[in-house]
Amino acid sequence: MKIALIQQSNSVNRDANITKLVQNIRNVGAQGAELIVLQELHNGLYFCQTEDTEVFEQAETIPGPSTEFFGKLAKELGVVIVLSLFEKRAAGLYHNTAVVLEKDGTIAGKYRKMHIPDDPAYYEKFYFTPGDLGFEPIQTSIGKLGVLVCWDQWYPEAARLMAMAGAELLIYPTAIGWEITDTEDEMQRQTNAWITVQRGHAVANGLHVLSCNRTGFEVDPSGVTNGIQFWGNSFVAGPQGEILIQATNDKEENLIIDIDLARSEAVRRIWPFFRDRRIDAFGDLTKRWREE
Repeated sequence: MKIALIQQSNSVNRDANITKLVQNIRNVGAQGAELIVLQELHNGLYFCQTEDTEVFEQAETIPGPSTEFFGKLAKELGVVIVLSLFEKRAAGLYHNTAVVLEKDGTIAGKYRKMHIPDDPAYYEKFYFTPGDLGFEPIQTSIGKLGVLVCWDQWYPEAARLMAMAGAELLIYPTAIGWEITDTEDEMQRQTNAWITVQRGHAVANGLHVLSCNRTGFEVDPSGVTNGIQFWGNSFVAGPQGEILIQATNDKEENLIIDIDLARSEAVRRIWPFFRDRRIDAFGDLTKRWREE
C-alpha cells in the first residue's frame, strides 16, 4: 500500500490552511498514494494553548462542512483520507475526532480521542469530552485502520486494544511540540521519548505505525507561555519498530512510501507476543492503581 503523511504549519487563516492541504493531497494523490493522513486539528491553529469559549465556534458537526469538502476530494482522487476535526456533537458536548473518508467520499468511520491531556499550553479538557466509541478499527477498502489521536500515543493499552480488534496498522494524527524555553537536551529527550514509545507500539503489536505531526511555531495568545514550536518528525515505522521514513522537525513535508502489510504476519510468527500474553494475570490493568 502506498501511504502519505502531510506535515504542515498552520496560520490563523483557515482558508489558506485548507488550500495548502488540498494542494498537498493532490500532490501525493498524483504520486499514487492510496491512504493520506493529515495532522491533528489540521484546518486551523492548535487552539488549546488557552481556554476561550469563543473557540467553540470553530467546531463542526460530523457529517458536516469538512467531511463534505474533503469527501468530494477523496472521491475525485480515489483515495482514503484520515481527517482530524473539532466535533460539535450537541450543545456543550464536543470531541476531538478523527474521521476516515472512503475512496468514494463517504464516511467509513470515526474515532473520538479517548485520552485528553490538561497541561500548560495543552488545555484540551476544557474543549474535548473523552471519546466514547472505544478502540475500534475502521474498516475501509484498503484495510482495517487503527486510528488514534495524539495523547493516545503514549498509552500501550490503546495500541494493544486496536491490534486485538484486528487493526492492520496504527495511525496517529498529532499536534505536539516544545516550549521554546526548554533546553536543547530536554527538547531532545522529549522528541526521542515520543518516537520511542510509538516504535514500541509497532514492535509489541507487529504493526506499522503512521504518526503525522504538525510543524511551525504557534504563539500563545494569552502570553502566559512562550508558545509552541511543533517538532514535526512525522514518521512511519515498520512492525519491528524500524523507521521507514521520517520528516525533519522544522519543514513542511509530504512523506510518501510503500508499505507491505503482509510483514505483520511474518513478524508475528517469529515474535509471537500475542501467543505468550498472560491474559489470566492482567486483570489489575483495569484498576487506577494497585494499593499495597
